[in-house]
Amino acid sequence: MRTLRQRHGRLVLVVGDLDDGDLVAAAEVGVVGLVRRGEATPERLVRVIRAAAVGEAAVPPDLLGRLLDQVGQLQRQVLSPRGLRFSGLAEREIEVLRRIAEGMSTAEIASELSYSQRTIKNVLHDITTRLQLRNRSHAVAYALRQGRSELTGGGAGAGAPAPLSWNRVVTGWSCR
Repeated sequence: MRTLRQRHGRLVLVVGDLDDGDLVAAAEVGVVGLVRRGEATPERLVRVIRAAAVGEAAVPPDLLGRLLDQVGQLQRQVLSPRGLRFSGLAEREIEVLRRIAEGMSTAEIASELSYSQRTIKNVLHDITTRLQLRNRSHAVAYALRQGRSELTGGGAGAGAPAPLSWNRVVTGWSCR
Protein backbone atom coordinates (compact mmCIF):
# COMPACT_ATOMS: atom_id res chain seq x y z
CA MET A 1 0.00 0.00 0.00
CA ARG A 2 2.88 2.40 0.70
CA THR A 3 4.14 1.92 -2.85
CA LEU A 4 0.67 2.54 -4.26
CA ARG A 5 0.33 5.73 -2.25
CA GLN A 6 3.71 7.00 -3.42
CA ARG A 7 2.72 6.39 -7.03
CA HIS A 8 -0.95 7.36 -6.99
CA GLY A 9 -1.58 9.62 -3.97
CA ARG A 10 -4.81 9.06 -2.05
CA LEU A 11 -5.95 5.49 -1.48
CA VAL A 12 -9.41 3.99 -1.16
CA LEU A 13 -9.60 0.50 0.29
CA VAL A 14 -12.40 -2.02 -0.19
CA VAL A 15 -12.32 -4.47 2.71
CA GLY A 16 -14.11 -7.49 4.04
CA ASP A 17 -13.39 -6.94 7.71
CA LEU A 18 -10.72 -4.99 9.59
CA ASP A 19 -9.41 -5.53 13.08
CA ASP A 20 -8.10 -2.52 15.00
CA GLY A 21 -4.50 -3.21 13.96
CA ASP A 22 -5.43 -3.32 10.28
CA LEU A 23 -7.43 -0.13 10.66
CA VAL A 24 -4.50 1.74 12.19
CA ALA A 25 -2.13 0.29 9.57
CA ALA A 26 -4.42 1.52 6.79
CA ALA A 27 -4.45 5.02 8.29
CA GLU A 28 -0.66 4.96 8.69
CA VAL A 29 -0.10 4.34 4.98
CA GLY A 30 -2.53 7.08 3.98
CA VAL A 31 -5.80 5.32 3.17
CA VAL A 32 -8.44 8.07 3.08
CA GLY A 33 -11.43 5.99 2.04
CA LEU A 34 -12.75 2.69 3.34
CA VAL A 35 -15.67 0.77 1.92
CA ARG A 36 -16.88 -2.59 3.18
CA ARG A 37 -17.10 -5.18 0.45
CA GLY A 38 -20.81 -5.71 1.19
CA GLU A 39 -21.48 -1.97 0.79
CA ALA A 40 -19.38 -1.50 -2.34
CA THR A 41 -22.10 -0.51 -4.80
CA PRO A 42 -21.00 1.45 -7.87
CA GLU A 43 -22.63 4.58 -6.43
CA ARG A 44 -20.91 4.20 -3.07
CA LEU A 45 -17.52 3.60 -4.70
CA VAL A 46 -17.90 6.67 -6.91
CA ARG A 47 -18.85 8.80 -3.86
CA VAL A 48 -15.85 7.60 -1.85
CA ILE A 49 -13.43 7.99 -4.76
CA ARG A 50 -14.69 11.52 -5.47
CA ALA A 51 -14.34 12.42 -1.80
CA ALA A 52 -10.77 11.09 -1.78
CA ALA A 53 -9.96 13.03 -4.95
CA VAL A 54 -10.80 16.34 -3.24
CA GLY A 55 -8.94 15.45 -0.05
CA GLU A 56 -11.88 14.32 2.07
CA ALA A 57 -11.91 11.12 4.10
CA ALA A 58 -14.74 8.62 3.76
CA VAL A 59 -14.83 6.04 6.54
CA PRO A 60 -17.88 4.21 7.91
CA PRO A 61 -18.86 5.75 11.27
CA ASP A 62 -18.18 2.63 13.33
CA LEU A 63 -14.69 2.27 11.84
CA LEU A 64 -14.03 5.95 12.43
CA GLY A 65 -15.05 5.49 16.07
CA ARG A 66 -12.68 2.54 16.45
CA LEU A 67 -9.88 4.51 14.82
CA LEU A 68 -10.45 7.47 17.13
CA ASP A 69 -10.39 5.11 20.11
CA GLN A 70 -7.01 3.81 18.95
CA VAL A 71 -5.68 7.35 18.48
CA GLY A 72 -6.87 8.34 21.96
CA GLN A 73 -5.28 5.25 23.49
CA LEU A 74 -1.99 6.02 21.72
CA GLN A 75 -2.10 9.59 23.03
CA ARG A 76 -2.85 8.52 26.60
CA GLN A 77 -0.52 5.53 26.87
CA VAL A 78 2.45 6.43 24.68
CA LEU A 79 2.67 10.12 23.84
CA SER A 80 1.36 11.91 26.95
CA PRO A 81 3.70 10.12 29.38
CA ARG A 82 6.57 11.42 27.25
CA GLY A 83 5.20 14.98 27.07
CA LEU A 84 4.35 14.61 23.37
CA ARG A 85 1.24 15.21 21.34
CA PHE A 86 0.11 14.23 17.86
CA SER A 87 1.20 17.59 16.53
CA GLY A 88 4.73 16.51 17.31
CA LEU A 89 5.10 19.33 19.82
CA ALA A 90 6.03 18.74 23.45
CA GLU A 91 4.52 20.88 26.20
CA ARG A 92 7.71 22.94 26.56
CA GLU A 93 7.75 23.58 22.81
CA ILE A 94 4.15 24.79 22.92
CA GLU A 95 5.01 27.14 25.80
CA VAL A 96 7.91 28.63 23.81
CA LEU A 97 5.82 29.01 20.63
CA ARG A 98 2.99 30.65 22.59
CA ARG A 99 5.38 33.31 23.81
CA ILE A 100 6.85 33.83 20.36
CA ALA A 101 3.30 34.30 19.07
CA GLU A 102 2.85 36.97 21.77
CA GLY A 103 5.87 38.81 20.33
CA MET A 104 8.34 38.01 23.10
CA SER A 105 12.09 37.95 22.44
CA THR A 106 14.30 34.98 23.23
CA ALA A 107 15.59 36.73 26.36
CA GLU A 108 12.04 37.50 27.57
CA ILE A 109 10.93 33.90 26.98
CA ALA A 110 13.97 32.55 28.83
CA SER A 111 13.33 34.84 31.77
CA GLU A 112 9.63 34.03 32.00
CA LEU A 113 10.09 30.26 31.72
CA SER A 114 13.25 30.19 33.89
CA TYR A 115 15.40 28.68 31.14
CA SER A 116 18.61 29.95 29.64
CA GLN A 117 18.50 31.73 26.29
CA ARG A 118 20.53 28.83 24.89
CA THR A 119 17.77 26.39 25.96
CA ILE A 120 15.11 28.50 24.23
CA LYS A 121 17.24 28.63 21.07
CA ASN A 122 17.73 24.85 21.27
CA VAL A 123 13.99 24.29 21.62
CA LEU A 124 13.35 26.46 18.55
CA HIS A 125 16.12 24.74 16.62
CA ASP A 126 14.68 21.31 17.50
CA ILE A 127 11.20 22.35 16.33
CA THR A 128 12.36 23.90 13.06
CA THR A 129 14.71 21.02 12.26
CA ARG A 130 12.31 18.19 13.15
CA LEU A 131 9.37 19.74 11.31
CA GLN A 132 11.49 21.17 8.46
CA LEU A 133 10.43 24.76 9.11
CA ARG A 134 12.35 27.87 8.06
CA ASN A 135 12.29 30.04 11.19
CA ARG A 136 10.44 30.86 14.39
CA SER A 137 7.62 32.67 12.58
CA HIS A 138 7.14 29.64 10.36
CA ALA A 139 7.02 27.45 13.50
CA VAL A 140 4.23 29.57 15.00
CA ALA A 141 2.33 29.55 11.70
CA TYR A 142 2.71 25.77 11.47
CA ALA A 143 1.40 25.29 15.00
CA LEU A 144 -1.61 27.53 14.33
CA ARG A 145 -2.41 25.71 11.09
CA GLN A 146 -2.26 22.43 13.02
CA GLY A 147 -4.99 23.76 15.30
CA ARG A 148 -2.80 24.39 18.32
CA SER A 149 -5.35 26.27 20.41
CA GLU A 150 -2.75 26.44 23.19
CA LEU A 151 -1.05 29.19 21.18
CA THR A 152 -4.19 31.29 21.16
CA GLY A 153 -4.51 31.61 24.90
CA GLY A 154 -7.23 28.96 24.63
CA GLY A 155 -8.86 28.50 27.99
CA ALA A 156 -6.30 30.45 29.99
CA GLY A 157 -7.52 32.44 32.94
CA ALA A 158 -7.90 36.18 33.42
CA GLY A 159 -5.08 38.22 32.02
CA ALA A 160 -4.46 35.73 29.22
CA PRO A 161 -3.40 37.20 25.91
CA ALA A 162 -6.05 37.88 23.31
CA PRO A 163 -6.52 34.97 20.93
CA LEU A 164 -4.32 35.07 17.87
CA SER A 165 -5.61 34.26 14.45
CA TRP A 166 -3.63 32.94 11.52
CA ASN A 167 -4.23 36.24 9.71
CA ARG A 168 -3.00 38.39 12.62
CA VAL A 169 0.20 36.38 13.01
CA VAL A 170 1.06 36.51 9.32
CA THR A 171 0.09 40.08 8.48
CA GLY A 172 0.07 42.14 11.63
CA TRP A 173 2.55 40.77 14.15
CA SER A 174 6.26 40.50 14.06
CA CYS A 175 7.96 37.64 15.85
CA ARG A 176 11.39 38.51 17.26
